[in-house]
Amino acid sequence: MDAPTAPSAAAPSSPARPDRLRVAVDALGGDHGPSEVVPGALAWARDHPEVDLVLVGDEARVAPYIGGGLPPQVTLVPASDLVEMDESPASAVRRKRDASINVAMRMVREGRADAVVTAGHTGAGVAAAILHLGRLPGVDRPALAVPMISDQGPFVLLDIGATTDSTGLNLAQFARMGAIYAERVLGVAQPRVALLSIGEEGGKGERRVQEATAMLAESDLRFVGNVEGKDLPAHLADVVVCDATVGNVTMKFFEGLSGFIFDLFREEFRRPPLGPLAYLLMRPALGRIRGRFDYERTGGAPLLGVRGSVVITHGRARARMISYAVAAGVDSARAHVPDLIVEALRPKRTAGAEAHVGSDTAAEADDGAATRGEETA
Repeated sequence: MDAPTAPSAAAPSSPARPDRLRVAVDALGGDHGPSEVVPGALAWARDHPEVDLVLVGDEARVAPYIGGGLPPQVTLVPASDLVEMDESPASAVRRKRDASINVAMRMVREGRADAVVTAGHTGAGVAAAILHLGRLPGVDRPALAVPMISDQGPFVLLDIGATTDSTGLNLAQFARMGAIYAERVLGVAQPRVALLSIGEEGGKGERRVQEATAMLAESDLRFVGNVEGKDLPAHLADVVVCDATVGNVTMKFFEGLSGFIFDLFREEFRRPPLGPLAYLLMRPALGRIRGRFDYERTGGAPLLGVRGSVVITHGRARARMISYAVAAGVDSARAHVPDLIVEALRPKRTAGAEAHVGSDTAAEADDGAATRGEETA
């Protein structure tokens, strides 16, 4: 390995140039920390010199993974601490002011970065975003939205980990934010929106689903009603909305099931005498199928509803997925998703929604949300 470079790389960052995007990467977060985050972020940066990249973390921990040196558009901003994966996220975010996730969020708040990418604790990412960035005007609660794979391309599933015990109003707002992301980032024209429930009929499901159904039916979204879990692979909707607990379980079941299926194929192909021959014959087709199930290419989940672009990827993400997560952060920042959400919610709020949002000040609500740590993952 080449000698790590340069204490000078850790010089304080300057304000972002108005003509260039700047992405702050939490270099310490995730199960593997800088050993995967740094190579993955640098691999993306070397292929995209038009975007400035900031690695946020402790220089002594980051430097061994820099390899041949930092590309010209990459800098290192020091952060001496991190939120561990087994810590209580809300309290750790408040206690550890110099944690890498806090430093990265403050960069966005101060205009020194356009997006944050982290593989750290989901709850810490959500709590830090609420604490430092705050919610967008008109947004009652944020949501994590993840692109899910189907044979017709990705669809957006949200919420998958930001807000538990959501209300009907929350679900209706998630639908609006998810539709904006699907249209402006994924390129889906007039996305179909559905609620994930226990039956297709409109009267089925828990109270919040029924409340959201009434709101969405009166909206200008392309609302197609309820879908069941079995409908998700068929891509009956481009945006599927649910509570965080349901969304998180659904997402992880999909990921686990795809791995299980490929493990079964692997076992069968090892069985003599015909297994190895069958593998040689099916290898091209299996490669294509594996590519379609490759969830790493989705990069991560954008946190919708906060004052900035934030992407939270898997804690177990390796370098390849980190690269895709940086790309997702850039795409979200380029699309100005937060601005679009503000514009979409401003004229659409009903009198009831305005009363609900206005029932506390934004500062009080954001402070309470960060304290509770509204995450599931």
